[in-house]
Formats: sequence, structure tokens, C-alpha cells
Amino acid sequence: MNYNDIRRKTRALSVGRLKMGGDAPILIQSMTNTDTADVAATLAQVKALSLAGCDVVRLTVPDAAAAKTIAHIKEAIPEMPLVADIHFDYRAALAAVEAGADKIRINPGNIGDEARVRAVVEACEKRHLPIRIGVNGGSLEKHILAKHGRPTAAALAESAFYHIGLLEKYGFTDIAVSVKSSDVATMIAANRLVAAASDYPLHLGVTEAGNAARGSIKSAIGVGALLADGIGDTVRVSLTADPVEEIAAARNILSALDIKGQSGLNIVSCPTCGRTKIDLIDLSARFERAAAAAGVLDLPLRVALMGCVVNGPGEAREADIGICGGRGEALLIKKGEVVCRVPEGEVIDRLIAELLKIKEEK
Repeated sequence: MNYNDIRRKTRALSVGRLKMGGDAPILIQSMTNTDTADVAATLAQVKALSLAGCDVVRLTVPDAAAAKTIAHIKEAIPEMPLVADIHFDYRAALAAVEAGADKIRINPGNIGDEARVRAVVEACEKRHLPIRIGVNGGSLEKHILAKHGRPTAAALAESAFYHIGLLEKYGFTDIAVSVKSSDVATMIAANRLVAAASDYPLHLGVTEAGNAARGSIKSAIGVGALLADGIGDTVRVSLTADPVEEIAAARNILSALDIKGQSGLNIVSCPTCGRTKIDLIDLSARFERAAAAAGVLDLPLRVALMGCVVNGPGEAREADIGICGGRGEALLIKKGEVVCRVPEGEVIDRLIAELLKIKEEK
């Protein structure tokens, strides 16, 4: 899918070396879970996220002391855009700007009076930094909760526009918005409301989604539904797990929607049935491990691993490369053409060799 054909039209922002919104690629984000003041641990995690394919990393910055870590990370990995996550203390935001943050994440309503909001706005304007407004179902403003009774989609959207208004009051419009909830349906509905009433780029995520298995499913539904509508400019899959796992999950969502140029391998494999004469379950698992080891999981290609001649030839023809299993062997099909028969024991090696050839050509 060419995502820009259906994509909601938004203004574009600069986040370090990258663009967000407009027709820029969808960015994959994650957040460190180390003590930000621990420079070595935080830097190690940012490096791991970078290697995994993370585009933008967010760090919690509770105070000015923690902001100093940003400078150390920028010195070590200057190409990685960093977002400073600020709550309550506007001085931490000012310190993060001075330390080299590429974006500030705040809720303007919880950092104090108008003078403090203005101070943050002026600091960001001076450095040409965007501000991300982060609305969460677990921390809505009291007056909005009182009005709606609970964190409904309408309440979340109202909170977003309340904070947008606080920044627009000072003429600041380099704004990104995230509207998150642990309830998937609420998150989807709230983002649709915000998307319909503004052209600010949106960061998508289901918050407090759970462990790797459960959280990935919730995120695939919430984030995937919005992306399929053309809504979304950056994504995070929030997991109670190693942050590195969030990157693979996010890439899998983009792959499932076949968003070209940003997803990795889109692996299509059949669930097997009585017609299957090749050990496809084992082959599929071993193929993913081999693809990871060979460094080809990031290729934006469709690979079909099919077990029999019913749907196999059709799926393999539609893929960039694929196999259609038989008894102890498989047909190798590339760009719709049958290349050859491959013994079952050689299927993975042949597929990896073909993918490496494509990677070298690219």
C-alpha cells in the first residue's frame, strides 16, 4: 500500500534529522526504561534501540539533573532524535532544550502558570523544536473528567484541544499530538476525533497495553485500525517488556499493512492442513531465525511460505519470492515465475540466498 494515497494531510515537523507528518515516512518510537540519570545504562539502551531500527527515542526527564544525560547521548549517537518527556517541572523542559533534545513532550496544563508555558514555548521556538502534547486516559484534567464522568473518547479529544489552545495562544504551532488510552476502542475513537478537527501530526499508541503477547495484539488492533484509515505519523507499541521488543512489534504492524519502504519482511505463511506434505511449521520458525541472522528482516518484501498447491501458487505469485510446498520439496517462485524445485532441506538456504541477492542489488 502506498500510505500517502490514503494518508490524512498534516503539517510536517522536524524532529532532529527526521521529518514527522506531511509525506514523511511513519516513524517508529520507543522509550527507555532506565534511570535517565544513569548515563551508561540509558546510553546502552538507546544504542540497542537504534540497532533494532528505532527511529526516535523518548526519555523521561523528571528534573534538570536528568536532562544532562541527553547531552551525553547526543554526543555518542548524534543521529538519534531524542524526545524529552516532561511532567510538572517546566525547568526540566528548559534544561532538556539546552541539553540538545530534539522534541519536548509536555502537557502545557500541568507545568504551571502561563509564564511557565510561555518560557517553554520561547525556548522551543528559539531552537526550532516541536512540542508533543501527550494526552492519556489515566491523567485527564479534573475539570474534563468532571464534565464527562470518565475518560471517554470525547474527553480525551477535548483534553488534546485544551492543551493545543494553550500553545496556540502564543502563536506556537509546531505541535504533534498523542491521544492514548489503555482501552483500544476509546483510543481509536479519540484519535479519529482529533484527526477530523485538526491537521497536526499524530503519534499513535495504546498505552499500558500489557506484556509482549497481549500488548502486541492490542496495539495491532488500535494502531493498525487508524493506519488503515490513513491516520498516523509515528507509532509506539507500548509493552511491559524490553523496549527493544517494541520495535519488532511496530515493524510487524507496518508490514501487515504493507506500508512500503518502512516495514520489514511481510511473511505470508499458511496455517497448514491435511494437504500439507512439507514440515511448514518448523520451516517457518527456522526461516524467521535465519532471516534475522542474515540481516534481511528489514527488507520491505513479501515472502510467501505455503504448504500445498491449493492457495500456494497464487500466494507465491503475489509475493516477491515464495515457496509452494510438495512432498519433500517445494517450488521456488520469484516475481510470479517458477524458478525451480528445491529439496525441503535446502529451502531455507535458497530463500536466504535470494534475499541476500536482492539486498545487495538494493
